[in-house]
Amino acid sequence: MSIRSSEIEEKWRGRWYSARINEAEIDGRPKFMIIFAYPGVTGYLHIGHMRGFTYVDSIARYKRLEGYNVMFPVGTHATGNGAISLAARIARKDQRTIDYLCGNTCPVDMLEKLTDPVKVVEFFNDVYVNQYWKRFGFLCDWRRFTSTVNPDYQKFIEWQFRKLMQKGLLIQKPYYAPACIAHGPVAIDASETDIQCGGCAETVEYTLLKFKCGDMYLVAATLRPETVFGQTNFWVNPEADYVKAKVGNEVWVVSESAYTKLTYQMDGMERMVAVNGKDLIGLKCIAPMVHREILTLPADFCDPNVGTGLVTSVPSDSPDDWISLRALQNDEATLRKFELNIEEVKAIKPIAIIEMKGWSSLPAVEVTERMGILAPGDPKLEEAKKLVYKDGFHTGRMNGTSGEYAGLSVMDAKEKMKQAMLATGEAAAMYDLSETVICRCGEPVVIKKVNDQWFIDYANLETTIASKEQAKHMDIFPAEYYQNIHGVLDWFRERACVRQGNWIGTRFPFDDKWIIEAISDSTLYPLYYTISKYANDKLVTPEQMTEEFFDLLLLGKGDLSEVSSSTGVPEVLLRKMRDEVLYWYPLDLNLGGKEHMTVHFPAFLMNHVAILPKEMWPRGIFVNWWVIGKGGKISKSKGGAQPIPGAAEQYGVDALRLYYAHIASPFADVEWDNEAMESYTARMERMERILLDLMAMDGAPSEVDGWLVSRMANRALRVKEMMRSLDLRSMANEVYFEAFNDLRWYQRRGGCHAPTIRRVMDILIPLMMPITPHTAEELWETSGHTGMVSVAPFPQTLPIELDASKERAEDYLHALMDDANEILKVTGIRPTRLKFFTSASWKHEVLEMALELSSKGELKVPTLTKAAMANENVRAHGKEASDFARKIAEDLMKRSANELVRMGQRFDELKFLKLCQEFLSHEYECAVEVYMAGEPGIVDPQNKARQAMPGRPAIVVE
Repeated sequence: MSIRSSEIEEKWRGRWYSARINEAEIDGRPKFMIIFAYPGVTGYLHIGHMRGFTYVDSIARYKRLEGYNVMFPVGTHATGNGAISLAARIARKDQRTIDYLCGNTCPVDMLEKLTDPVKVVEFFNDVYVNQYWKRFGFLCDWRRFTSTVNPDYQKFIEWQFRKLMQKGLLIQKPYYAPACIAHGPVAIDASETDIQCGGCAETVEYTLLKFKCGDMYLVAATLRPETVFGQTNFWVNPEADYVKAKVGNEVWVVSESAYTKLTYQMDGMERMVAVNGKDLIGLKCIAPMVHREILTLPADFCDPNVGTGLVTSVPSDSPDDWISLRALQNDEATLRKFELNIEEVKAIKPIAIIEMKGWSSLPAVEVTERMGILAPGDPKLEEAKKLVYKDGFHTGRMNGTSGEYAGLSVMDAKEKMKQAMLATGEAAAMYDLSETVICRCGEPVVIKKVNDQWFIDYANLETTIASKEQAKHMDIFPAEYYQNIHGVLDWFRERACVRQGNWIGTRFPFDDKWIIEAISDSTLYPLYYTISKYANDKLVTPEQMTEEFFDLLLLGKGDLSEVSSSTGVPEVLLRKMRDEVLYWYPLDLNLGGKEHMTVHFPAFLMNHVAILPKEMWPRGIFVNWWVIGKGGKISKSKGGAQPIPGAAEQYGVDALRLYYAHIASPFADVEWDNEAMESYTARMERMERILLDLMAMDGAPSEVDGWLVSRMANRALRVKEMMRSLDLRSMANEVYFEAFNDLRWYQRRGGCHAPTIRRVMDILIPLMMPITPHTAEELWETSGHTGMVSVAPFPQTLPIELDASKERAEDYLHALMDDANEILKVTGIRPTRLKFFTSASWKHEVLEMALELSSKGELKVPTLTKAAMANENVRAHGKEASDFARKIAEDLMKRSANELVRMGQRFDELKFLKLCQEFLSHEYECAVEVYMAGEPGIVDPQNKARQAMPGRPAIVVE
């Protein structure tokens, strides 16, 4: 047997699937339904994905161990343009894409077929199921597999949207949406379902300020329209390319990049001519709202790709503007180069506009002086800007310079001044993205105006309140997300749910020019798993899946015979499908990556609450963090990650499963490390080896047998407690590290009793099964069992097997040896004789008194001292006894309840150590003598025996 043996893995997968233990059928057991968020079909998955997937299988297997009837279904999410863009790259023979596919097991003769997006989905569906999930031994009910491109699934999504419409949760209005310039709207979120990069980008709303300049307008984009009263000049990048464009009856000047973006947001915008930035320097323009003439000046910090590439200058409150203005005023060579009036430029002064607590009237000037910023481009400028903007926005008020807005808070003035300029036509709006976003097809993503966009109204107050109330009663992991999800639900607002363009997905049932987007068709889908196998088995067709069909099965509405008559589905089949829904739902646990916390999980919960009756609302959410590469998140679409089959072959599936379970908390990112992974392979090999060695033993019983059985029984009980909160990491540590140490100690102590070992195997191997099932099955069979451990019950422990005194005794021996080893290390002595002195009997009597007082809550130094000195046997030791009583009382008052319970587990120290004499003599290769302190005739010239304490013998090295 070998942990890395793919033959053993294949052997047990074959047996599991042949026995169909993975298939979920209704029976009399309590049910448990669990899923992971189905992956998008955009390419090969990588080792990082398997972390969360494996958690689900381990939890599902553990629940089977506990006696639950488990349904673990899987599917794929092919909605969007991932398959389309991949097919297009293959069709144009993109070499990087070809290398990526062929390097990940794709046969060369398959490439031609993969120019069809549907074939791409079918191909990767097969890869995900067979190369990943089956290879890892997942006990999924494969009969229930579904994909968002399946016609039956799409019928279910159409039904979902009809229910949302009936609930008044679909609304239509104009919208500025992220859109690929080739494929149309895309979803931008951390899951990056539709995009290659930019998943954290946000939509930024600029106010476009129009500066009248002759027969044209210089248009500057700002995020701070409230600062217009402080405008002193206008910045232009002399090296940038700008363009004149006709907008209605006006002529605007903006950067080339801004013009392109604005064409997606404004109707009828026409390009006129190109303009060189140098030609705009030295012009005079009229600032909006204040109607003050200001001068255009050169500034290379104006980025043509940000905003409009033109910037209005407010040096009182912008550190960048102040430093750049001061640098230019001191740079007469540049002023002459652009033929600027030197005196006119030097006369420009900041205009105070905002009063802030703790700041002067010119905060930009103050902060740059305080931070020692002397020149443009100083990295400290970014921090300076944050300081001023933050305090200004939250504590600032407009001063008297601001006319009718004087006295308003900056927050209030910002919106009022923006609206006033929009109303007079002195300003307009522009939307942009906070960072570069690239579609899966490789084209850029921009913000585009959509006049008739459909939304799901997640801001609906009734649905929000009900969802928050349900979240209170759910098992949500980690605990921080349980606290935070309520705020996320409050924050959640209308979300665009459809898009136009070249996408794979479900047609919007109310207007088929739209495709339902990738988040919106992946919220209620766990419910469809309850009946998907009937569509897969062709017992019901998509054409039969009418609204009335789903209403009956999923909501219990309608007449059975009428639905049967109208759809042609037999009544007995309808009844059977309805029973599946009622038995399996609600969903017990939905697991997904941390990227789903702000979008998918709240949408998942709110769709359930909005559409289904309360008894079908979900019960649990589990969020897992990522496995990352050296440079951050691993991306499946970009390659660069070790292929899953290769990792399985190199390290072994069970070693990988143990790595995922144990390497870190599920709620922390893990950086993939080959050396760390090798250590888990080694750990599995050591575990296998020690168990096989033990199984081969058949010796006599010994005093350590009872300890090992008790230890394993207690570990089983601890695992049960840990898994109440799905703490797989602690379970893995208990089974593969702590239990392993127990087995080593048993061997070291000479344990070799076959009945004891068989009993230990019966406890330990089932606990290994959820995390390392292939290894557990092989060991189970080797230990003499005929059935599969994957269907075995949780190991039951008998009260008689739990022996705290035996565990306490072995812990005592461990501590004794630790102390002896420390003494030998410090002294450097190679002993010829070791003497161990257990504490005198009267000290045990004092400890008993102390524990009894503690159990009553009466333990204090005076109380124990009085009780001890009332005992004749103790009193005979005078001051030594009173000092000991004080020391014991002080010690016990610091200890936890569990520690006190363990201290109360009495055993005969002297008798136990005498039994261990031979073992200790063998360990230390010297003579070992054991005495009780106070015994007559003890040779103890250093009087060490008096130092012995209950549970802590004194040690003499000779």
